[in-house]
Amino acid sequence: MASGSDAVLEWHKQDKKRMLHAVYRVGDLDRTIKCYTECFGMKLLRKRDVPEEKYTNAFLGYGPEDKNFALELTYNYGVDKYDIGEGFGHFAIATEDINKIAEAVKSSGCCKITREPGPVKGGSTVIAFAQDPDGYMFELIQRGPTPEPLCQVMLRVGDLERSIKFYEKALGMRLLRKKDVPDYKYTIAMLGYDDEDKTTVIELTYNYGVTEYSKGNAYAQVAIGTNDVYKSAEAVELATKELGGKILKQPGPLPGINTKIASFVDPDGWKVVLVDHADFLKELK
Repeated sequence: MASGSDAVLEWHKQDKKRMLHAVYRVGDLDRTIKCYTECFGMKLLRKRDVPEEKYTNAFLGYGPEDKNFALELTYNYGVDKYDIGEGFGHFAIATEDINKIAEAVKSSGCCKITREPGPVKGGSTVIAFAQDPDGYMFELIQRGPTPEPLCQVMLRVGDLERSIKFYEKALGMRLLRKKDVPDYKYTIAMLGYDDEDKTTVIELTYNYGVTEYSKGNAYAQVAIGTNDVYKSAEAVELATKELGGKILKQPGPLPGINTKIASFVDPDGWKVVLVDHADFLKELK
């Protein structure tokens, strides 16, 4: 008979978790929307203004939010600058024509290419890097057709093995691959719910000897859909007791919109919000 802990973790096998969106703050919403649509070919999926809370959100991506990952940009009234910090790494976009995007970035005037398209050292994958007006980095990856062009969220962590165990146990992610790059003194681990060419993944990066990073106040969190926030939060609770991190909000409905969520931080302080998937789909209508 399975122990109580094993039974809680078995929920991951039944659940249909999916990465929904990443949330971060920008200083000029219209400028960033223009940049992402003209340079990266994203679509503005929806926009909402919340004057009583003095902020506006815009959701951008490559397909409808009920199936695709999105970027949720937040503009707080009157705030035009944020500190990205050292811990946040980049987002990544998979494209069949990396040179086309690079040229669009160069001609736009709102973003800039910080690494020209070319193969990674010692490999054949062609990548480039672009920086948006707020300083957020985007890795561009040459790849065949994919259902999810918004393919990575990269975060730096202080103990890679601990982080891998945490995301496996707390969120039911699987380790897709791990790569050590001793020439540049870092190791990466890709974790997610499907293969890298099919879905958005979390890329965790460990830089040799670095155990802590400043977070700044720009990047906020990743949201993950679940069929049951209560059962999923139980798994997170188990993981935090063993590996660190902390529950920030116990599962329950949000006042006003009644979407059920739970939130927590991982051992490095990165925030994740669990969202009831059925409630999320209602929000989209």
